[in-house]
Amino acid sequence: METTVLAAEIAKKVIADTSLWVSLIGFFGVVIGALINVIGNVVHHKIQDGQRRKLDDSRKELLKQMLKDSSFPQGWRKLSTLSRVVGTDDETTKRLLFEIDARGSEKDDGMWGLIERHPLTKSYE
Repeated sequence: METTVLAAEIAKKVIADTSLWVSLIGFFGVVIGALINVIGNVVHHKIQDGQRRKLDDSRKELLKQMLKDSSFPQGWRKLSTLSRVVGTDDETTKRLLFEIDARGSEKDDGMWGLIERHPLTKSYE
């Protein structure tokens, strides 16, 4: 009888110790999995952001070339033309134009030029 009780106590102790280890392993597994997920999302975002930034930089360079083109002595270009050439919608093109220090015409809607060629202190027709 005493050996049966002793065996039952030993079994309870082993089960209790085992469940503690299983719980700890499960907890650390969840923590490690969450960290891997967060790190993966950050890396993925950085890669996508880098690709978008590189594409935007290429588009801005092309916009600058278009606005400095000597074939257009007045230096104004239509937004629709700029958008078509760089392959973006009008809103994205406007954002890129602002980033390269361009501005819209005061007289003609849809025309854009570089501020260095068209400062706001002068009025152009």
